[in-house]
Order: sequence, then C-alpha cells, then structure tokens
Amino acid sequence: MVAALVQALGGLGIFLMGMVVMTQGLRELAGDAMREALMRFTRSPTSGAISGTLTTALLQSSSATTVAAVGFVSAGLMSFSQALGVIFGANLGTTITGWLVVLLGFKLQLGELVLPLIFAGVVMRLFGARRWSAAGFALAGFSLLFVGLATLQEGVADVGQLLDPQRFGDDSMSGRLKLLLLGMGVTVITQSSSAGVAAALSALHADLIQFEQAAALIIGMDVGTTVTAALAAVGGGTGARRTGLSHVIFNVFTGVLAFAMISPYVTVSSALYPHFIGTQAEIALVVFHSVFNLIGVAMVLPVARPFARFVETVVPDKSPRFTGGLSSALLEQPKQALAAVHTAVREEIYALLGAVVELASSVADVEQATVSELKRPLDDTQAYIDNLHFTEATGAQWEQLVALVHTLDHLQRLQGRCQEESQPASTAATSTVLARERTLFLDTARRLLVLIENNHWADAAQLALNTETEIRERVEPLRTEIVHLLARDELNIPQANRLLGAVRWMKRVSTHLARICHHYREAVLAAGQSRQGGT
Repeated sequence: MVAALVQALGGLGIFLMGMVVMTQGLRELAGDAMREALMRFTRSPTSGAISGTLTTALLQSSSATTVAAVGFVSAGLMSFSQALGVIFGANLGTTITGWLVVLLGFKLQLGELVLPLIFAGVVMRLFGARRWSAAGFALAGFSLLFVGLATLQEGVADVGQLLDPQRFGDDSMSGRLKLLLLGMGVTVITQSSSAGVAAALSALHADLIQFEQAAALIIGMDVGTTVTAALAAVGGGTGARRTGLSHVIFNVFTGVLAFAMISPYVTVSSALYPHFIGTQAEIALVVFHSVFNLIGVAMVLPVARPFARFVETVVPDKSPRFTGGLSSALLEQPKQALAAVHTAVREEIYALLGAVVELASSVADVEQATVSELKRPLDDTQAYIDNLHFTEATGAQWEQLVALVHTLDHLQRLQGRCQEESQPASTAATSTVLARERTLFLDTARRLLVLIENNHWADAAQLALNTETEIRERVEPLRTEIVHLLARDELNIPQANRLLGAVRWMKRVSTHLARICHHYREAVLAAGQSRQGGT
C-alpha cells in the first residue's frame, strides 16, 4: 500500500514537473508572440475571453495569461473590463489539460511511447539554438506529462482503499461537499488544478470513485485556485489585487453553479446518451468541466463592465500618478514594459507642458507644487527605464528606447529649469517688453496641449520647432531693445537683468519643448514599426 501511494505521488510529481517544463518551454518559444496577440486582439470583454482561452490553451498556463493581462492594465494598454474577459477566458483555457489527459493519456496510452521524445527534447535543449532549445524543453515537458500520468494511473489503481467512495458516505450533498473541500485542498497543496484534475480522472478511470464524486472534486480544484490567486494578490499592486478579487468572485460563482449542475448534468446525459457516463466517464467529466466553465463565462461576460466598475470601487487605485503602470513584474516582458514607459512619458509631457503654461501666464508668483511633484515620477521613470535592455539588433524597440531616453532627458532638464528659475518665468509672464514673445510662447504651448492630447505628434513637433526658431531669432533684437531701454534710463540694471533672464528662459524652454516633441515623435514612429513587426 505504501509503495503504491509513493508511486501515485511520484506520478503526480512527474506530471507537475512536466507541466512546469512544458509551460516554460512554450513561454520561451511563443510567449512574446502570444502576449502581443493577447494585447492586439483584446478589444472588448468578449474578445478578451476568446484571446485568454486560446493563449492559455497554447501556453498551458493561466497564470502567465493573467499576469500579462494585469501588466497591460497597469501600463494603460488595456482596460480592466477587457482584462476581465482575458481572466475569465484563462479559466476556460485550463480545461484543455483535461482533454489532453483523456484523449492522449487514457485513450492512446502514450506513457512508454514518449520516452524517446524526452531524450530528443533534452538534446534539443542542450545543443539547439534559442528557438530549438525552447521547443525541446516544451517537447520534453509534454512527454513527461504522459509518463507521470501512466505512473499515477498504476499507483492509483492500488490505493483503492484510500479513495473508497464509502469514506465520504453515499453520493449525498454532504459527501459532495467533503469532496469539494478535498479538491480545494489538493489544489492549494499542489498549486496546480491541472494536476488535481489528472488525479481525479485517474481515480475515475480506475473505478475508484463515482462520476458525481469526481465532478465534486474538480469543482473544488477550480475553486481552490482562488486561494492561490488571493495569496498572490496580497501585497501586490492595484492590478494584482483587483485581478485576485475578480478571480475569487468568478470561481466561487462558477463553483456554486457547477455544484448545482451535477445532478441535472447526469440526468440529461443519461436521458440523451444512456451509456455515456457508464462507458465514457472520463470524457463525460472533462465535458462537464468545460461546460460549466463555458456557461460561467457566458453568464458573466454581459455584465463584465459593471462588474469591473464594482471591483474598481472595492479596490481603489492607490498607485502613484504617471508611474503606476511601471511594475517590476512587467519587466519580464520587455516589449510591454517599454510600452508602459511610452505611456508614462506621454502623460508626464502633458503634465509638465501644462505647468509651463501656468508659469508663463501667471501675473503673480506661481505655486511650484505641480512642477515639484513631477520630479519624483520623472526620476522613477528614469530608474525603471534603466532596467530595460535592448540592443541595436532588436531594431524598432531599440529606436523607441533611445528616443524615449532622449525625451526623458529633456523632460528632466525642463522640470529642473521650471522649478529652479521661477523668477525669470514670472518676469516673462508680466513684462510688457516681452508681450509679443510671451503671446507666441503661450499660444504655442496651448496648441501643443491640444495636439498632444489627440496624439498628433508630427504636427506638435513641427509647431514646437517653428516656435523655437522664431524665439531664437528674436533673442538678439530683444537684447538690443533692453540695452537701449537701459541707456535711456527707462530701465535700471536689476530690471534689465531680469528681462534678459526671462528672454533666456523662454529660449531654453522652447528648445526643450522642441526636442521633447521631436524625440517623442520618433518614439511613436518606432512603436508603430514594432507593432507591424518591423525591425
């Protein structure tokens, strides 16, 4: 008995290891492409559910899909309601593992046949190039699944006493509840509902448990994943906590729904196909698993947006302004992290330009709070961007990164100039001598705000360049005019110095604005090439 139990646990361990290895290989092989597709094709909760299902089915990892969706929400690349669709779809995608177990593991009995594939996969991992290495890892993991499953089946067949249905009483409500709790415990311990489903299918295949009991077990395993999600959300960012709460609510809802469906499902199946559950119990179980998840998704999707608003109310966003999307978890996905920086820098440009308008239009000393508050997010963005590593070989991503670094450099210098040179800004805002230049400067800055808000970066760059050129051409005539006013005693030396300082301030600020708009436009063009697959 002990040997059989050890064999069953060993088989479950091999199955889990196969899941880990296969998922890692698939993520290396196609993870970036899948995450890119996930973001590109998610336009609504419904399309998000489809994308989440397919991505999870291909990557065999609902956590990878969910983490990517949370990162996109944090970066402002996806709304939370869209991400909810992805999360719901990820739940449905995990049912694919059950189909693999039943159709390939039980029907084809691949346990021994895949042993050479493990060797081939390891050789590819050790000696292949990057993509071949990842494919080898995925192949080895996929093969390990069936070795583990075969070992698990052999062990389970000999531990019938431990899984005797009578230990849980007759097939009653209390018995099903006990099995549901057992399923939750298995998932919490193994941290994998897929492994639990494989164990339940193996027990059902060996006639150790009844169909209704197996159904209660897998419902518990699905609900058990909420414990993992809740624990992962503790101490996480806003996106992680919202995702964790959504996961808990959705899985508990589908769990209650599925628990109520067990008897009706058996009744309907027996009426339509009298011998289906008796002769094809494993297939009937994975059909049940898929159906209750599909029904749960179909019922929740129509109310995804109100549900998202509810979750956002319960878990308010306390992340810092501008840099809330720059999460450390997103650094594992460099392209998406770069997109998050892109979004953060755009918001910082808009905020700082608004502060410049305020500085140049005030008739009194301007409160420096807005300008001062921007120093921290700019510094945090610079620290975050230091963790992004691209090379010239990455093409468009490299160009986008370089352009954003230049943009950020000018933003930091402009912020420092506005914070430290309040007196020249105040003079520029009040002097009648500089009225023409101030009008030009303010009109340009206000027009830039509108263009930036509408993402018209080509027009913004041209407008900023034209204004910089015009102000630069006005510098020498202004200096001459100020000197003449000083010579005629219409100005004293301190007044003249303040005016000259204001002229220099407008010239330097207009230069920074021109450079910021130019470099950010380059970043936008590079981002467009990246999305189109250009290098």
